[in-house]
Amino acid sequence: MSRAPYFAAMFMVFSFLAPLSSAHADGVMVQHAMGETEVKKEPKTVAVLDVSALDTLYAIGVDVQGVPNDIFVPYLHKFDGQEYRKVGSVFEPDYEALNAMAPDLIIVGGRSSPKYGEVSKIAPTIDLTPDLKDRLGSTIKYAEELGEIFGKQKEVFERVTKLTQSIESVKEKGRAPGNGLLVMTTGGKMSAMGPGTWFAMLYDTFGITPAVKDLGTSFHGQIVSPEFVLETDPDWLFVIDRDAAIGQAGASAKQIVDNELIRQTKAWKLGHVVYLDPVNWYIVGDGLIAMQAMADELSKALSSGQ
Repeated sequence: MSRAPYFAAMFMVFSFLAPLSSAHADGVMVQHAMGETEVKKEPKTVAVLDVSALDTLYAIGVDVQGVPNDIFVPYLHKFDGQEYRKVGSVFEPDYEALNAMAPDLIIVGGRSSPKYGEVSKIAPTIDLTPDLKDRLGSTIKYAEELGEIFGKQKEVFERVTKLTQSIESVKEKGRAPGNGLLVMTTGGKMSAMGPGTWFAMLYDTFGITPAVKDLGTSFHGQIVSPEFVLETDPDWLFVIDRDAAIGQAGASAKQIVDNELIRQTKAWKLGHVVYLDPVNWYIVGDGLIAMQAMADELSKALSSGQ
């Protein structure tokens, strides 16, 4: 990587090392998606309802006591153990279990964010829902805040430094190969994801030029047909298999994408159809481990396709 992007990446890291919250003798005033909350330093009992936050805490060596009962993430399988109290799904908290835990801190985000109001009545709560206009920035910001809460600043800094360098490398590789289209398959159908959607970090964070800019921005994207993909004719086709991510039976992404129309696209002919890790992209999204894996995955795909 050239020195200029490296220094740009490091500037991003150090900019987020500026004070993100107000430190006090016994607590930290954390800024989050729902405002600010004073959190006890190094809380002993922590309940997490957001998989991205759980990913980041695991990455920096922080254990927790309460977790969702539907994580779907292989590298977080340790939290399936009985020693971890299950405090609801990522959509619906188990309020009785949370009350029984009497946690020092509850973390929500993304799918569990709408329950912030009720959950925050039980214990100090922070909402780590990412900023869709700045996914990388908010991922780093929240990681730094968690590092400050749990005394893991060094671990966060090391992870963030590697991540920002990897993303700059992906951006460099992504400037030359042309445009890309991201599609997600589920229930035998296919949706296209463009800028402004939950999955827009392919374009916004990793620098892939979108083949289409005016797609619908609903969470699951805009339903499209193989004819649409052929008409768009992207240089790269990136695919997320939602059913595989959540363990749902049905036609696989490869079965849906492999048809006579899509086989006529530039992406198919050039061998530029990339099946992204569905767990990292659909389930986790913004954790430090998942985002690093995304960067590594894209770097490998772009390198092999050049």
